[in-house]
Amino acid sequence: MEKELYKKLADHLDSLPGGFPETESGVEIKILKLLFTKEEAEIALKLNLIAENCETIAFRAKKPVEETYEILEQMASKGLILRNKEKNKKPKYMALQYVVGIWEFQVNRLTPELLEYMEEYIPHLLDVKTWKKAPQMRTIPIGESIDNTLKVMTYENAYELIEKKKNFVISPCICRLEMELQGKGCNKPLETCISFGDEEDFYVKNNIGRRATKEEVLEVLKLSNKKGLVLQPSNGKDIHWLCCCCGCCCGILRTVKTYPKPSHILSSPFRAFVSNDACTGCGLCLKRCPMDAITIKDKKVKVDYDRCIGCGLCVSTCPSKTLKLERKPKGTYPKVSQNIVTASLKILNTRGKTSPMELSKMIGKSFFDRYKSMKIRKQ
Repeated sequence: MEKELYKKLADHLDSLPGGFPETESGVEIKILKLLFTKEEAEIALKLNLIAENCETIAFRAKKPVEETYEILEQMASKGLILRNKEKNKKPKYMALQYVVGIWEFQVNRLTPELLEYMEEYIPHLLDVKTWKKAPQMRTIPIGESIDNTLKVMTYENAYELIEKKKNFVISPCICRLEMELQGKGCNKPLETCISFGDEEDFYVKNNIGRRATKEEVLEVLKLSNKKGLVLQPSNGKDIHWLCCCCGCCCGILRTVKTYPKPSHILSSPFRAFVSNDACTGCGLCLKRCPMDAITIKDKKVKVDYDRCIGCGLCVSTCPSKTLKLERKPKGTYPKVSQNIVTASLKILNTRGKTSPMELSKMIGKSFFDRYKSMKIRKQ
């Protein structure tokens, strides 16, 4: 009975945009047993992508309202579901996908056992076919690598994206924390995950992150260039979060790095190119490239376009200005979704997990109308 319950929960999480793939070893079930009690697993199965009040969820779960409320609050405090709380209104609760979601909210609950299971599971989490067409995140260049000859859209410039936001929260990077706790850390800064908007109170109340000023966030961006961190926002023109990632610890980057053509997987509109023959052979670009996309021989630098993800880290510190960024050919990278809602819908459609009718039931008519307007066709 217990095994069946957690298998149902795994299937439920796999029906959400981020997915929760099955493995031969069943390590995903071990992870769920560590994170969810039986009572929490049962309630989680009653949640979807619409935020609902406790009474509605209790009715669906056939449990007393008071008991359901206690379980929901416990789950929210553990980062297993999302709690939306507006001023002077009752809280509402909704399902949370595993990545990006539940896993990132476990910064205060990491144990040796969970770390062991996650190290085994991380390589299975990236669905390459889906990421090529509908990624959860995208790569944008470090601001210092952008010059006035490069045509950059507002949603491709980190500094301009930050200027549009009002509320900021800075959280620890769970990837670097995970590696640090295993004695494999890279000593790069931990507080580099930036989020905005409605979830601010959730992050702060759960002690996942701290409120920050715009000036502090801008300093994080400058620090990212100095420390060699790749900027990865959520895949929308209106971003939901912005991660500053290192190639050695980030679950996504270190997984993609093992593939022969990372640039064909990660979504980025730019790539580095050799603009002149002034290379001095200093090797700074080699050290900073997270994808091993650069080689130098006899003071001649070469960029492997199959590996370059357009992060700009090589460009911003090239003393001879040999390396610059250019826009990749049109059609070689997926279009950026409008926001996290439309991005999530595209992911679900690309994964073939839901039909339009099932989507309408899962996320409600208002979101369904957006889905229809997108005119997405299954590939």
